[in-house]
Amino acid sequence: MLGSLLTSVQPSQNFCVDIHHHYFTPDLKKDNPNPSIGWKTPAENLPWSPEISLQAMDKMKINVSILSFPSLSTGSVGEENRSMARTKNEYASELCREYPERFMFFATLPFLDDVEGCLEEIAYAIDQLNACGVSLSSCYGEGQSASDKRYDAVWEELNRRQAVVFVHGSQIPGSTPCPHSSLGVPITEVPNETFKAASHLVVTGHPRKFPNVKVVLAHLGGSTPMLAARVAVLSNHMGCELTPEEILEDFKKFYYETALSGYEGSLAAVDKFIPQDHILFGTDFPGNGQNIYVI
Repeated sequence: MLGSLLTSVQPSQNFCVDIHHHYFTPDLKKDNPNPSIGWKTPAENLPWSPEISLQAMDKMKINVSILSFPSLSTGSVGEENRSMARTKNEYASELCREYPERFMFFATLPFLDDVEGCLEEIAYAIDQLNACGVSLSSCYGEGQSASDKRYDAVWEELNRRQAVVFVHGSQIPGSTPCPHSSLGVPITEVPNETFKAASHLVVTGHPRKFPNVKVVLAHLGGSTPMLAARVAVLSNHMGCELTPEEILEDFKKFYYETALSGYEGSLAAVDKFIPQDHILFGTDFPGNGQNIYVI
């Protein structure tokens, strides 16, 4: 299933899989649930329903969408957080059973500090609910990277299962989180959060310690293709045990999806950086309109 999943997400004229497609549970308010991040979802896309996604998919000629929910990157260890993840996964699984030819889903995990809860949810979501992988935030709590050593047991289990892991940048305000009303956190901060997550994975040796995990980076990896060489040179100089060549090699092991990044210049750059079979298709629906750039 792993190989067929990633192969099917390659851009194709015959069959199209959207690997970056969000769903929302019925309790989401129609207005922006978090206006502080400075993002406006197209009005016609909320309140979200599977029918709204199916209509958009038909217009964009998308055969299957892999549903994911924004990761639970804050919270506390406890039953409430576990219950939130379980509720979302069961809802997503129900949608997949209702529309088996149109939807698959990535499982939501509890707050990652709850390692035991995450391990339980991985087993339940994949074995019982047929999740095709898990989604992770770039960081958790007060800035712990998803690849922090405290989470090694989670990565060991994902590696054992040869899991697909979808990494999405966190909605974390930076030093200038909203430099302009039209430049909200998802525009200026999220791409760099994805880059930081990818870089932390590389310099801590995750692609080598957990080689069976297939990591998919949202939004073409954010700023990763532009800054990977900088990491290779300077991180080695700063004490990373990997050589610059090994660092670049490990960046190229990730999969990069096209959501909000499918512009000619961006695609040309990533095409020069990684193998074509590691470039996947994504839309970021319903957080965007239905007009997307794809070559």
